[in-house]
Amino acid sequence: VSIPFKIGQPKKQIVSKTVNMKKSTEADLAMSKAAVKISADLLNNPLCEQDQAFLESMTALDTAMKRMDAFNQEKVRLLPITTIFFHCIIYFSHSVSHLNMAVKRREQALQDYKRLQSKVEKYEEKEKTGPVMVKLHQANEELKPVKEDFEAKNKQLLDEMPKFYQSRIDYFQPSFEALIRAQVVYFTEMYTIFSDLTDQIDPAGLTDEQRQRETEAKLSELRSLSIVAND
Repeated sequence: VSIPFKIGQPKKQIVSKTVNMKKSTEADLAMSKAAVKISADLLNNPLCEQDQAFLESMTALDTAMKRMDAFNQEKVRLLPITTIFFHCIIYFSHSVSHLNMAVKRREQALQDYKRLQSKVEKYEEKEKTGPVMVKLHQANEELKPVKEDFEAKNKQLLDEMPKFYQSRIDYFQPSFEALIRAQVVYFTEMYTIFSDLTDQIDPAGLTDEQRQRETEAKLSELRSLSIVAND
């Protein structure tokens, strides 16, 4: 008798944990909090009392960092996309758990089927005496419902597992799309904040290359001072 394929237990977790997504959100909040702390420290620097232009730049930076932090807080409160995404993964994980239970039930049915099939084959190999034929008949009767149970469970998995596997993309696609749209909103707002900051602290509108040359020139002036050690 040919026994259909055996489904083994998955060796790795099929659905990854939501820890990384949660850490990403927490990292955004921690980053903006740290940026606010840095800008506040710079604003309290004694140089701000001595140089009006530096004070204005640090004030603009402090305002921008506070805007960024406020938006991060608002994003967590008003855009529960991450929470929805968590729930989707958790629900899908539960579905996988139910599938694993069905696999275990199918595996148990297979073992019962194989055990009784071996019993039938043992009697079939013996001499066909009256008592043996009676026991063979009893074994076949015992095997019949077990075989039907296994075949039903096996057919159900054969029908449903491909559908379940194919549905994973359709299931997660809307959540991924919502998550991406939320990120677009986030980075668009960040671009606006830092563009406004650039306009305030760089009214000359220098290009990146020009700004790099200007920075290098100032660094060269510092390196030329006798009190600065050479690397």
